[in-house]
Amino acid sequence: MITKLNRYLDVISEFFARRKGLLPAIGILLILVNYLLQFFPWFGWFSESDFLLHLGVVLAILGFLLAWAL
Repeated sequence: MITKLNRYLDVISEFFARRKGLLPAIGILLILVNYLLQFFPWFGWFSESDFLLHLGVVLAILGFLLAWAL
């Protein structure tokens, strides 16, 4: 179990080491989508709770921290 987890983390770190800006770019994209959803009230819970905004901010911060570490 531990060896599978270690291999999985190695694969993920190798993937993100080559693509350092992918997570922040996805986070910024989620923030922009959240901004656009505010103008369409039929999305309901997504537009009222700012779920994509919070998810995008967390993902962008983690992406910057991971890019800095790798």
